[in-house]
Amino acid sequence: MMKGKMLLLAGLLCSPGARAEGLATQIESFIKGRFTDAAVQVKVRVRTPPAQWPQCAAPQLSLPSNARSWGNISVSVRCGQERRFIQTQVQVIGRYLVSARGIGAGSRLTAADLQLKTGRLDTLPPRTLTTTGKALGAVSLRNISPGQPLTFAMLRRAWVIKAGQRVQVSARGEGFNISGAGTAMNNAAAEDGVRVRMASGQIVSGVAGEDGGIRIAL
Repeated sequence: MMKGKMLLLAGLLCSPGARAEGLATQIESFIKGRFTDAAVQVKVRVRTPPAQWPQCAAPQLSLPSNARSWGNISVSVRCGQERRFIQTQVQVIGRYLVSARGIGAGSRLTAADLQLKTGRLDTLPPRTLTTTGKALGAVSLRNISPGQPLTFAMLRRAWVIKAGQRVQVSARGEGFNISGAGTAMNNAAAEDGVRVRMASGQIVSGVAGEDGGIRIAL
C-alpha cells in the first residue's frame, strides 16, 4: 500500500501540471530578482498556456539585453536543445515623477515643479522618470499639464553653451596648459561635445564643462 502511494506521489510531482507550476514559480523568481528596489511591488503573470511550456526540471531563463523591465515581455526558456519564448506580464507598483503644476515650454524645472506619486509603472508612457535627478535643472520641450507623468522625451538638459557664444577653450597636458577664446558652433549641455571656431579660423572639438568652458584633451 505504502509503495503504491509513493508511486502515485512521484507520478503527480513529475506530471506536466506539476512541472508547469514549477516553471511559473521559477519565472516569477527570475523576474522579481531583477528589481533591487525594496519599495517596488512586482506581480508576475505567465500568459502563455501551460500546454506550450517546455518540460524539464532545470530550465535556463534569460531575457534580451534590451528587454523592458515591465509590461508584456518574452522570457526565453531553454530545456536542453529546446527553446521557447514564454509571454509574461509584469505589473510593477512604484514611485514615478509627475508635474506638480503647469510647466511652460522652455521652462527650467525646479523642485517646486516636481512631485513623486505611487502607481502602476507598467501602464505609464515609455521612459517615465522615477526619480528627480534627471529632471532637476532640465528644460521642458513642451507645455506640461499639472499631474502629467514626466518622460525623458519631454525634457532636455540645460545648455551651458549656446551656438554663437564666445567661449574659453583650454588644453591641458603633462607640464603645459594652453588656453584661448573662440566661438561655439553648436549648443551643448555639460559633458556634451562642442565644436569651436578659434580666432585663427581653425575649428577644434572639445567637451563642455559645467562652468561653460571647453576642455580639449591632448
